[in-house]
Amino acid sequence: MSYAQAVHETVRALRTIRGRWADLLLAIETPPADHWPPRQLAHTMREDDDEPLVVEDRAPLVLREHPAPLNLGALDTARTVERLVFDLADTLAAVVQHTEQDDPRAWLSPDPSAPDSRRAAGSRAHGLHWACVWIEGRVQDEDTEPERELDGTVSAPPFEVLALHLLHEVRRTARIAETRVLRALGLDQRETPLPEPCPWCAGELMLHSAPDGPPAVTCSGGRDCSAPVPLDSRERSRVWEWDDLPELIAALGVDIAAAA
Repeated sequence: MSYAQAVHETVRALRTIRGRWADLLLAIETPPADHWPPRQLAHTMREDDDEPLVVEDRAPLVLREHPAPLNLGALDTARTVERLVFDLADTLAAVVQHTEQDDPRAWLSPDPSAPDSRRAAGSRAHGLHWACVWIEGRVQDEDTEPERELDGTVSAPPFEVLALHLLHEVRRTARIAETRVLRALGLDQRETPLPEPCPWCAGELMLHSAPDGPPAVTCSGGRDCSAPVPLDSRERSRVWEWDDLPELIAALGVDIAAAA
């Protein structure tokens, strides 16, 4: 694998983790359920449209309390992913970071001797989003050029260029963390048969999910199915893409409010 490809895959994984982190935190407060209807569609179809779907508390899980989480599996996944990413940032900082500790670009490892828990956590107190952004900066070789001071002198760069063996370790860890997040949310590559038959032809319905796009549902009835959705490219299955799924859910009589 080329250096450029490794960088690309690592950055993609880190951005996926950041982009899905709020969904995973919300899943901690949601009872475990089947992946149908898709969780993200259930959120968008809630009856109370005035309620914003946001996660305000970005504090790291290591500094939070979860007295009664509704989904222990999601909580365990989130804690594992957070630990993987934070430990990775600690490792990189120890090897490639040369900037001063008061530099806002610096990653500060935990300091158990600090007087309170947030300062003891170092840069971990800023949460997983910041950790992913910081690691991406190291992968993209940001701030690796010598810097000119105000007096005209040139100082050493804040960070070293990431060595190839380190890049591969970052890629491996980031992809492991990404896979765990996607699997916990039911967004990894999988096919799941739905328990109900197609309302139009009684054919088998299959839910398709993938990390790089929204879920879809296919019906095995093909041309014999009268569902008002297109056939796939091989004309073997009817396909409900993302925008069509609400109609299928309604036809199946699924209580989407309960799913949300």
